[in-house]
Amino acid sequence: MHEPAQDVPATGSDLPATEPAATAAAPATTAAGPRWGALAAVCVTVLAWASAFVGIRFVGRAYDPGALALGRLAVGTLALGALLLLRGRWVRPTGREWALLVLCGVAWFAVYNVALNAAEQRVDAGTTAMLVNIGPILIALFAGVLLREGFPRWLLIGAGVAFAGAVVIGASTAGGDGSDLLGIVLCVVAAVTYAIGVLAQKPVLRRLPALQVTFVACAIGTAGCLPFAGALGRDLTTAPWSSTAGLVYLGLVPTALAFSTWAYALARMDAGRLGVTTYLVPPITVALSALLLGEAPPALALLGGALCLAGVGLTRRR
Repeated sequence: MHEPAQDVPATGSDLPATEPAATAAAPATTAAGPRWGALAAVCVTVLAWASAFVGIRFVGRAYDPGALALGRLAVGTLALGALLLLRGRWVRPTGREWALLVLCGVAWFAVYNVALNAAEQRVDAGTTAMLVNIGPILIALFAGVLLREGFPRWLLIGAGVAFAGAVVIGASTAGGDGSDLLGIVLCVVAAVTYAIGVLAQKPVLRRLPALQVTFVACAIGTAGCLPFAGALGRDLTTAPWSSTAGLVYLGLVPTALAFSTWAYALARMDAGRLGVTTYLVPPITVALSALLLGEAPPALALLGGALCLAGVGLTRRR
């Protein structure tokens, strides 16, 4: 989670997420600001995404998967659009950048959210978080080939240790009556589309502002979920206020805020190394599930969480 200086592209100063990401040709920086800014962004992202698994589990009791995805993305798009108008600036994307933005929006924002919401109606929050976290393994492997980030030894070792910890968490929290084959498949679909979205997002962040990238991708994801508008309208009239409040929270914090801080960090870190930091999400999700949903984790889950933390620490070795 703590990135060494040589892994962080230069930004010139500790810029907010509305500023353009550094290009690959920029020289390395030794200033502490950009490194601490990326670290803070990673922390916000991990905490917000961990809360999302719990929030989806709760809100999903009143909202169908597609309706939940559309409502969450619509709230996120409105919040990001307002922020872009107030603080951002627009950089005209090229044709290739538009193609990558569409791929990111459809894969990560639309398909991922619908698959994740459907999975959490069949699989508990802790197990879902573990299964979705095969995504960083795919990111690290594909980034080494497609983005030419290579395969540092400690990245592979840390990823293996963290993945083992995630497996332990999943094995210790999965319930015999809470999981089925379809739910597991949906988790894998979410992981794959998550990896595709990150790899599509990384190149456009070299030139386009992080806030603009997040807004456009979220808006595209919202458009992709419009077929669920009827279901959303129906659920809004029948859902209790607490579920609707949870939907708004999912749109504002895990979507608008967390995807923006993720893009900020991704513009300043290798995709493979940043992706592995999300292995912190399952142990945090298990803890939040115990606190908010009454899903007390077994002792074995604590061992899995320790392995996740150790794996993330290993990826930070030079």
